[in-house]
Amino acid sequence: MASGKTVALALGSGGARGYAHIGLIEELEQRGYRIVAVSGSSMGAIVGGFYCAGKLQQLKEWCCNLSYLDVLRLVDLSLLSQGAVRGDRVFAILRELLEDVQIEQLELPFTAVATDITRKKEVWFQRGDLTQAMRASAAIPSLIAPVPFDSGNGKSSLLVDGGVLNPLPIIPCVSAHADLIIAVDLNSTTPIPKELHPAEQPSQKQKQDWLDSVISRASEWWDSKTNERASENLSKLEIINQMFEIMQASLSQFKLAGYPPDLLVSMPTEACEMYEFYRANEMIELGRLVAADALDALEAGTTSLYGKRPG
Repeated sequence: MASGKTVALALGSGGARGYAHIGLIEELEQRGYRIVAVSGSSMGAIVGGFYCAGKLQQLKEWCCNLSYLDVLRLVDLSLLSQGAVRGDRVFAILRELLEDVQIEQLELPFTAVATDITRKKEVWFQRGDLTQAMRASAAIPSLIAPVPFDSGNGKSSLLVDGGVLNPLPIIPCVSAHADLIIAVDLNSTTPIPKELHPAEQPSQKQKQDWLDSVISRASEWWDSKTNERASENLSKLEIINQMFEIMQASLSQFKLAGYPPDLLVSMPTEACEMYEFYRANEMIELGRLVAADALDALEAGTTSLYGKRPG
């Protein structure tokens, strides 16, 4: 067992696969590890923010009760503008769950990483409104609309997903001086654990059905010409998302080479598409299984398929 070892946790980006962070955190706590700092990018910022606010259970309960249709109802479409989803409805719910907490009021040190596309640089949120920080960090390009941001001196910027420049934010963890820095990569080529039954994995047809449902819902309000344009945009969106995932996987390797953690936990990319937010239960279980395997190896002084000690 961990015997109270302290952990600084870097939670990577990867859309709906980020639910796996919840399972990993639960496994760490069950084994007696003590998390003392968290940094997160995109979905990693959302899960990490809720954890540091002491409200991870509330997030879990809400996410695990989201059905396929619930997710569709939360989609506030903007397919003809800067993103497919504005995010207003989702983040209004998250704000209600968090009760307008400020980052400096959190129980643990927390950093949310976003990307300033105006000034072409990373932005670290370590103070200010937590929900706003999470929304900026999770504004997936082409999927969720960018977030306007006052960068000071009367200048404004647009913020998007932290994964554009830093999908695995390890550097903010260094100052915590924890016994271990554990980084969680959601863009790994490792296989899905055999414990997850293949029948639980959706087919390519089911994945396409989700996008088709979005188009169908949009057609209730749009004329045929507008709907055709939206359909074309969604097809482009799928390609852009695939490109974004490839980019994140490559960037993660650079971050790991520059700042290797004590333990890298690798979640398989193929387990879930980044937009399948109705699969929380499966992804949380994935996180628990992968974390258990990686921590077993760490505690035994070995390595595993899902957990590696760089160097």
